[in-house]
Amino acid sequence: MINYPNIDPEIFRIGPLSVRWYGIMYLAGFVASYLLVQYQLKRKHIVLPKDTLESLYSYLILGLLIGARLGYAIFYNFNYYIHRPLEIFALWQGGMSFHGALIGVFVAGILFYRKYKVDFWQLSDMVVITAPIGLGLGRIGNFINGELYGRVTDVPWAMIFPGAGSMPRHPSQLYEFMLEGVVLFTVLWILKDRFNKGIISGLFLVLYGVFRFIVEMFREPDVQVGYIMGVLTMGQMLSFLMIFAGLGVIMLRRAQR
Repeated sequence: MINYPNIDPEIFRIGPLSVRWYGIMYLAGFVASYLLVQYQLKRKHIVLPKDTLESLYSYLILGLLIGARLGYAIFYNFNYYIHRPLEIFALWQGGMSFHGALIGVFVAGILFYRKYKVDFWQLSDMVVITAPIGLGLGRIGNFINGELYGRVTDVPWAMIFPGAGSMPRHPSQLYEFMLEGVVLFTVLWILKDRFNKGIISGLFLVLYGVFRFIVEMFREPDVQVGYIMGVLTMGQMLSFLMIFAGLGVIMLRRAQR
């Protein structure tokens, strides 16, 4: 067994405001994504109208936050929030869903496309290539927070997480960091110039769905949801849909080629 490092989630505090590792991780992810998309645009000699890229990330950040919170409320804690709808806005209480964030980002992307008339699939491919950076850093933030931990196990690298009882568990956040962050980014970055527009976006959906489905086998399911049909977690069900959506995008873009 490995000792959990027990890093303070709070970096520093100024009065009632605190700066936490989790927030810094997501900020770093957005900055890295912006810079890498900018790099890809320059490399491909694509010139967007002034402030277009900045506007895109404003849309994406807003869509991510709204989608992640609503997704958590609907997919993971519907019975609670249906009776306390105003608490959906209490972001400081925690509770965000990646699959909800994905839907929110997609809707934001559509709204951005309708306003700015850009090449939707071209920008989509450039952004999703960079998404694993934020996803991976976010899982490091989850690890520091001691949340979203794994199931009880006796593997040599198991850890005892604060607030998760006295039994050693899988550090599933680190599994997700490697698969959804490092591996996914590496694969997409290598393949980014080998496919027509839209294929990379579909491939992102498929690969993330597969990786998330695998990691969910080691991750403790949300206590208020448990197992669906006694076998699958909510994350696995949503990842199934994500995989099918990705395959649909790939087939659609190949047919439109």
